[in-house]
Amino acid sequence: MGGEDHCGSGPRSGYPIRAPKPVSQYISQIYKSRVGQFYAKGQYAEQNLLSMMNDAVIYGEPHVKLWVWHAPEQSRPSFEHAVSHEFEKTKVGASFGPSWTTHWFKVQITVPDNVRDKELVEFHWDANNEGLIWSEDGKPLQGLTGGGERVEWVLPKSFLDGKEHTFYVEMACNGMFGIGQGDLIAAPDPNRYYTVERANIVAVNPDARGLHIDTWIIGDAAKEFPSDSPEQHQALEVYNRIIDTFEPGNKDSLKACRKIAQEYLGPNVDSHKVYESDKKPLVFGIGHCHIDSCWLWPFDETKRKVARSWSNQCNLMEKYPELNFACSQAQQYKWLKELYPYVFERVKQKVKDGQFHPIGGSWVEHDTNLPSGESLVRQFVYGQRFFEENFGKRCQTFWLPDTFGYSSQLPQLCRLAGMTRFLTQKLSWNNINKFPHTTFNWVALDGSQVICHMPPAETYTAEAHFGDVKRSMSQHKSLDQDPTSLLVFGKGDGGGGPTWQHLEKLRRARGISDTVGLLPRVHMGNSVDDFFDNLEAKGDKLVTWYGELYFELHRGTYTTQSNNKRNNRRAEDALRAVELLATIASIEGDLKYPKKDIDEMWEAVLLCQFHDCLPGSSIEMCYHDSDKIYKKVFETAEKILREASRLHEVAAKEATMETALAFNSLPWPRMEIVELADKELAVAGGSGPFIKLRPLCSTGEKPVAKLEQPSPGVFVLQNSQLKVKVEDGLITSLYDLQAHREVIPKGQKANQYVIFDDKPLYWQAWDVEVFHLDTRKELSSSETKVHEIKKHRVSVITRTKISDKSHIETVISLSASSPGEQSYVEVSSKVEWHETMKFLKVEFPVDVRNTEASYETQFGVVRRPTHYNTSWDMAKFEVCSHRFADLSEHDYGVSILNDCKYGFATTGNLMRLSLLRSSKAPDAHADMGTHDIRWAILPHQGGLGHVTVRKGLEFNNPLKIFAKVEEGEREVKNLWLQGRKVWLDETSSSALVLDTVKRGEDDDEKKEKNVILRIYDSLGGMARGKVRTVWKVKRVSKVNLLEDELEEVEVSEEKEEDGGLFWFELKPFEVATFKLTLA
Repeated sequence: MGGEDHCGSGPRSGYPIRAPKPVSQYISQIYKSRVGQFYAKGQYAEQNLLSMMNDAVIYGEPHVKLWVWHAPEQSRPSFEHAVSHEFEKTKVGASFGPSWTTHWFKVQITVPDNVRDKELVEFHWDANNEGLIWSEDGKPLQGLTGGGERVEWVLPKSFLDGKEHTFYVEMACNGMFGIGQGDLIAAPDPNRYYTVERANIVAVNPDARGLHIDTWIIGDAAKEFPSDSPEQHQALEVYNRIIDTFEPGNKDSLKACRKIAQEYLGPNVDSHKVYESDKKPLVFGIGHCHIDSCWLWPFDETKRKVARSWSNQCNLMEKYPELNFACSQAQQYKWLKELYPYVFERVKQKVKDGQFHPIGGSWVEHDTNLPSGESLVRQFVYGQRFFEENFGKRCQTFWLPDTFGYSSQLPQLCRLAGMTRFLTQKLSWNNINKFPHTTFNWVALDGSQVICHMPPAETYTAEAHFGDVKRSMSQHKSLDQDPTSLLVFGKGDGGGGPTWQHLEKLRRARGISDTVGLLPRVHMGNSVDDFFDNLEAKGDKLVTWYGELYFELHRGTYTTQSNNKRNNRRAEDALRAVELLATIASIEGDLKYPKKDIDEMWEAVLLCQFHDCLPGSSIEMCYHDSDKIYKKVFETAEKILREASRLHEVAAKEATMETALAFNSLPWPRMEIVELADKELAVAGGSGPFIKLRPLCSTGEKPVAKLEQPSPGVFVLQNSQLKVKVEDGLITSLYDLQAHREVIPKGQKANQYVIFDDKPLYWQAWDVEVFHLDTRKELSSSETKVHEIKKHRVSVITRTKISDKSHIETVISLSASSPGEQSYVEVSSKVEWHETMKFLKVEFPVDVRNTEASYETQFGVVRRPTHYNTSWDMAKFEVCSHRFADLSEHDYGVSILNDCKYGFATTGNLMRLSLLRSSKAPDAHADMGTHDIRWAILPHQGGLGHVTVRKGLEFNNPLKIFAKVEEGEREVKNLWLQGRKVWLDETSSSALVLDTVKRGEDDDEKKEKNVILRIYDSLGGMARGKVRTVWKVKRVSKVNLLEDELEEVEVSEEKEEDGGLFWFELKPFEVATFKLTLA
């Protein structure tokens, strides 16, 4: 076409004219299958990489000598105690047990000459259980997991001198996840024995170990990168070339193989310098060691897990400077400080060095569904104070990856505790709806917000696999707002934390990103706070989520382990009473405020609110422990109340009008009828912590409570407000005489016991699945009888058979109504419960219609649907509620009160209180036995209001009777006990609750006299209030939960005989804390 020369000398390249040989297509699936053989046990183990992992393995005498001492029973003695005993000779192959016992081994090793010059020499111990290596002089050195995992301890260079050296191994006869009988969550096997399988000196080949990690990651790339990507094909080609280059027994071939691996990984994967490239990362790795404070093991074993795990992390930090490790739970740091001071000092140094990061700001990783609002506050108070006192700083991030749902008030409380960030991931376990966000602003009931991040790898125990890094992008749901994420890696639940393998794999993952690409770029060396700092800069662009983070799984934890939940409720109420009375007595009496005792009580209660203890998902041993812990709390409470008041609590029927006072721990006046000795009736009415009693009719009170039996099996209980009809043990009519309204729909029955089959998909103690509702069965009652006919109360009793092994005795009572007080129908049940995988509930159909029901939560109310319009609505078929649940129209409603329950459901107009479960794992005897449970039906005019809030508190805090104490012939008169001391006056919004009265946290240390008041709006509206006190107030300030001053509050100059007063205003559902500095 234009003068081209077609007669040239041929192609200018070396491309041959003729094909020299056939070349086949790469059959990917075959070459992929080959990948697994390079480091596999079995027929090729002597010919693959496994054959060259170690240069030498030395075992048995004279190089390794073993002695043992058996700790008695299930004791966990200290090092000093253990080594003071005589040890007996033992050997590899010997077995030790049974379960939960401890055995101490004295180990003497002599490293032989042919190993002394090796680059890496380790001691390998494996008895398939947990252990801890101690130095000869009693320093914890290295935790051991067993079962082939974390079995190695790098020998100090001083041990490579050819001389004999001594150290100790503390063996715990349990695995990392306890000792379940054939299944992770099965009840523990009490007779498990463990065999010492390895006690070897091992000279490791570093090139072989390095090549193992190289090929692990390259092999994952070959399997997990898309098959239509060149990066996947390159990974497969490189891996197969490595296999072809490897020669068993030839150490030079190891170096050649590693050189080939660098083509895919880059040249710097053996060093932290791999992270020093200037390429922008998207995934930020943070080491973590989630240690359940109890779960499939008791609290005391957790104390040892902490020492094992954190010793290992300190060791790893010295070898891997890029490791940043975050760990929560101030309680665990305190255990370490008290029991393992050497390890605690190591941790403190690593905190100072910027590698070990205390995080979370709470005492434990607690449940957030069940604890009271004040308990959530104290988690932060005790957690933040411990971290500040021991490490010099507070936490900025609330860290709670493994809790079973998140209260709608947490963002507000976080902000008030100095934290602006929150990390969790548990919602990734939802089994109905997929939570739509990774990074977002989470907004509390009062409008407070925190930035929340849920790691898209969807685990807090990532193994730092190639796939974990890949999923950090592929499962990220907020890429349009911010594509970064945290990768939280390390062995967890049972402790352990990151391993050297994790860190080596992440180095190679970064190498792939920088060398080949496609894999999200991971970075090590930053902290969690660094990550959130970046997010906060763009916080106003993040999506928002308002209200609770409801977890669509583990709904059974609202009910499992009933006694434990009752103890929690009782302990919280006891602490409120103790702090109130101790505060008053320390100001007006001669009591020194018992701060140490109160701190110990709170720390104990907060520990038992750990997210596997209070929810009921731990083994039986944990509940034996918690029973003892609560027993001590109640004993201490009784002691403080007695010392503060110089009165002692007595049963009402043992008291007389002349000797008794009624104790009211609530901040408003009470009016209740009390039955004293010899059936004498008295009225306790008035304000103040202690209320005088007066004869029932001395001021004209005329109680009306009557019972009639119009026909066999039918009873009518009536007072001036309510008329209750009971037929065959069920309430067939509840008529509100004041509102002229029937509460029970025609033809329906309230207080109906129902039982369900309760066999979840797997997690027995944790879950109740939606299909259990299909198995509903009504329980029939036997004959109803008159139980009580008195001037102030009438009641009937019914027995209900559940099965041949279980039954219920139910007392339905109606008390005389008091002027200005709303009446309710009270039900007391005694349940003898011996079922298997059954769920007992009680139902209340009510003639009220609303698409939402209200449930008390911490410092407020959460509203949830009563319908199943969407899968999100249906998922809430079982929800958490505290002292009350309410279904109201605009002018009328019904509340169900309870004294120890947390599970509830409202479907349409049917309200249902969950009573008892009978799961068999991990506690085979959970909830078996006798249970006393109280609840009440409270009709009310108007919508949900302060009447329900106050009645819920009163139902859980009945007036207690205290008797006067005589010292010799002189009666102790504490006049200051009577009359109110600090209160919200009558002009205050009725929605306001003065929830806590206590002394300042630092009063002792600073020699100050401060009173702390915690007040909240309970109903969700702007609320104005006035605080009055008889004490002379010098200054008032609004403070945060940690009692840092936020602003000064003006104290009224109004001349008041009562002392100080000040006005305040709260936003809807706001929690406010005020510090009164007394003159």
